Amino acid sequence: MASGRPAPTSEAELVARAAALAGRTLGELAVELGVAVPPDLRRAKGFAGQLLERALGATAGSRAEPDFPALGVELKTIPVDERGRPCESTFVCTIDSVAIGAVEWERSLVRRKLLRVLWVPVEGSRALAVGARRLGAALLWSPSPAEEAALRFDWEELAGLIGRGDVEQVTGHLGRHLQVRPKAAHGRARRRALDPDGMSFAALPRGFYLRASFTAAILASHYVLPR
Repeated sequence: MASGRPAPTSEAELVARAAALAGRTLGELAVELGVAVPPDLRRAKGFAGQLLERALGATAGSRAEPDFPALGVELKTIPVDERGRPCESTFVCTIDSVAIGAVEWERSLVRRKLLRVLWVPVEGSRALAVGARRLGAALLWSPSPAEEAALRFDWEELAGLIGRGDVEQVTGHLGRHLQVRPKAAHGRARRRALDPDGMSFAALPRGFYLRASFTAAILASHYVLPR
């Protein structure tokens, strides 16, 4: 998608922009921005996020930094069901399997991405046409000390396994709040990784994801949700 609005100059401006979108549909916003709405999200999974990036003035693109670099804020759309509960896990960032072994939590991309997040709920029911799905009230969030400690525990376990060359042994079952899953446009994609002997090989690209249970707890603590 082409660039949209200029980048916000403060958190207050960003929050005000996001608040103005609450209740609007993806279709309405797409018309305003001159963007075509896909018939479904099977081949356009990132459509809502990209649309919001353009509407709110995100500038990071695919760079390894928060979506609003000057503010240190990451944008995350979160598909929710009719009860306001997340429909799926949330992608955080891709994994550099070669370099991760030399990175500490404090300097990790996962921490930089999650230190300050603007969550924007969006209706995620597959029964709704993409253009008819409405945006919810945005939430500007930072992890509590307990939440960061829990994320750090998972990250250190997962990053340690990958750094020791055991990337092929890391499955989505590991990690209480943070998990590792394949992240590729197609099954033929490969990225360089290291085996336990330090030898390079071509591995399926992977990314860090927040489990839906973690994001559900965030939403439940900040929104009044139907039971």
